[in-house]
Amino acid sequence: MNFPFFIARRYLFAKKSHNIINIISIISVVGMATGVTALVVVLSVFNGFDTLIRNMFSAFDADIKIQLVEGKTFPDSLTELNTLRNHASVAVFSEILEENALFKYRNRQHIGKIKGVSRNYPDQTGIDSMIVDGDFLLWRGSQPLAIIGQGAAYYLNANLAHFDPVEVFMPRRGKLPSITTATAFSSKAIMPSGVFAIEQEFDTQYIITPIEFARNLLSYKNEVTSIEIKLVDKANLSRVQDEIQNIVGANFRVLNRFQQNESLYRTMKSEKMAIGLILSLILVIASFNIIGSLSMLIIDKRKDVETLRSLGADNKMIQQIFMTEGLLISFAGTFLGATIGLLVCWAQVQFKLVKLQGTGGFIVDAYPVDIQPFDIAGILLLVIVIAYLAARFPVRIITQRIFAMEKTGNL
Repeated sequence: MNFPFFIARRYLFAKKSHNIINIISIISVVGMATGVTALVVVLSVFNGFDTLIRNMFSAFDADIKIQLVEGKTFPDSLTELNTLRNHASVAVFSEILEENALFKYRNRQHIGKIKGVSRNYPDQTGIDSMIVDGDFLLWRGSQPLAIIGQGAAYYLNANLAHFDPVEVFMPRRGKLPSITTATAFSSKAIMPSGVFAIEQEFDTQYIITPIEFARNLLSYKNEVTSIEIKLVDKANLSRVQDEIQNIVGANFRVLNRFQQNESLYRTMKSEKMAIGLILSLILVIASFNIIGSLSMLIIDKRKDVETLRSLGADNKMIQQIFMTEGLLISFAGTFLGATIGLLVCWAQVQFKLVKLQGTGGFIVDAYPVDIQPFDIAGILLLVIVIAYLAARFPVRIITQRIFAMEKTGNL
């Protein structure tokens, strides 16, 4: 067995001449355990929300979205788009026509967005799994149908059981503003067939219809506002994105799923980093207890230094003993904290102990948790750095003074 480790372990569990040293050592372990537990639990909850949001958005956002850099609509008959339809990595090629609209249901009105989609849209998206009422049907024979976001349905007070249509109003293209609805807007009615719930921002804004209905309402022939693409399984996203960008040229933006909601994902990442740094301060504060505990231990064991020297220990080995002591205190707290944190996360996943509070409806009823090994490894690395720095200071300063006192005979 390594000699410094053997002596340090004995010092860790042996009774000291002053009980305060034992108390401070226990406080050090508890402090490190508290910080590690907080980091494991909080970061896992952040990961849970991140995973939840990504899964929800994946039901609405495509793997790849193509839209103009300047302008709004473009014809779906472009040569570049025909090339993409036959691309080996493209599984589903969906045409999208999106525009702001005014919706009316009975005597209720709501401003949102109409999203006209091609017939293969259900193959490209997972939104059919987010239906909370009715069915995901865009056609019943030759009759177009609409899928309403839950938020929009709430504001419109829409009820599928009433069998009433939703009227969609859009400004007439090429017409000057008018004070009369009949001349200023074109309108069409469409029957709702289902209600979807993804995320409040989407649910409140969107009503999904067949693209033919939207084109007819806007007096378009083959125009689209974007192309949404689902890639084949195991496709290299970054490589395919670059290939598509080269095909469509500089006039188009090719966005992956992250870039379609870049601000949201960046905000979540920044929040996670900020809370991680704040909770890391707990470990830094706990490290002061390690400094105090080691300082008092070194002073308490001054006489043992002479014994260790008689056994052949040099200055470096004596410092290694006390350094190992500090690391053992930190690792004991880390092991305890990580174990408690992982158990808390496991219990939350299994039993949903902590519920989400609020009056609105949530996709999940309890805080989501996702334990990621990378975060656990990062926490362990952080503890090692803090523990080393916390042990290095008292060991280096105090032992050097003891060695100096030995030389002068004042020990």
